[in-house]
Amino acid sequence: MMDAWANFFVAQCGASAALLGLLFVSVSLSLNKILAFTALPGRALTAMLLLLAVLLVSSFMLIPGQPIAANGVEVLCVGLPTCGAGAFFGIRGVRKTTPDHRGEFIASLLFLAIATLPYLVAGILFLFAVAAAPYWLAGAIILSFLKSFLDAWVLLIEIHR
Repeated sequence: MMDAWANFFVAQCGASAALLGLLFVSVSLSLNKILAFTALPGRALTAMLLLLAVLLVSSFMLIPGQPIAANGVEVLCVGLPTCGAGAFFGIRGVRKTTPDHRGEFIASLLFLAIATLPYLVAGILFLFAVAAAPYWLAGAIILSFLKSFLDAWVLLIEIHR
């Protein structure tokens, strides 16, 4: 079942690794601006965690000969901490931000939940060998890229306005 998905996961693995590296460098270049806003370091970490999650699950899916249930355990082992850490830093960001930016952080937190919950659904579906599992994982990956892109935009462009 997963052999048909190999090219997809190879592409996601390479893309996430490249984007994670670029985000790391760009955050380091804007570090003083990011640290000037108490809520933004968590947002930077969340963007990096989402790209790391894509890198890890894509790498795990490329391990040959695994039982489908093992894929489920791997996805859950990545998805649960990503979801938990994202929620922690998202809620912390909402609390630390100024009232005029609070709505943006709440929207960001909701988008984070939408991006990370499909990892949990995919992991459970893999455990039960449901054919839709890779599609849920693909959705989680695509949403993770979108959320990371939006966070990167804020961290690299919006803070300089």
